[in-house]
Amino acid sequence: MRTRTTVLAALTVAAGLLTVNAFADKDKAGFVRIAPDEVKWMDRPGYDGVKFAVIQGDPSKPGLYVIRAKFSPGAMTRPHWHPEERYVTVLQGTWYAGEGDAFEPDKTAPIKAGTFVVHPAKAHHYDGAKDEEVIVQIVGIGPSATNLIDPKQGNTGRSKK
Repeated sequence: MRTRTTVLAALTVAAGLLTVNAFADKDKAGFVRIAPDEVKWMDRPGYDGVKFAVIQGDPSKPGLYVIRAKFSPGAMTRPHWHPEERYVTVLQGTWYAGEGDAFEPDKTAPIKAGTFVVHPAKAHHYDGAKDEEVIVQIVGIGPSATNLIDPKQGNTGRSKK
C-alpha cells in the first residue's frame, strides 16, 4: 500500500507540473499543439531509466488523460497493473511487453512503432525497452495508479538483452 501511495503521489506531482506546460500552447480557438521538442519530460522516483510527460489532462483525477513514457535502452518496469483500461501507441522504437506476475524479459513480445495496444484494466504486465530508446503514448480515463505485484522489487531495472 505504501508503494502505491508513493507512486500515486509522484504521478500527481508530475501531472500537476506538466499539465500547466501543455495548456500554455492553447491557441485562440482552443487547439493545443505540442511538438516533440516541446514535451517536458520528468523523472519519477522508482522509475530509473524511464521519463514521463503529461500531454493532456491529469492522470490522478477523474477524466481523460494522455501521457508519454520514454524508456532508455534496457529499462523495463516490473510486473504491475493499473485500475483502468489503457490505450497505448508506440511512437518510437520497439517496445517490449510481457504479461503475468513473473518478470521474464526474454518472453516479452516486440511491438514496433506505429502499433496500437489495449491494456485491459487490472491486467498484470511489465514493459520497456531493450536495445534502443522507446517512446509510448498512453491514453486512459483517470484516476490512474500503478500497483506493483511485488513492491519489494521496485518498479524498474535493467533487462538482460
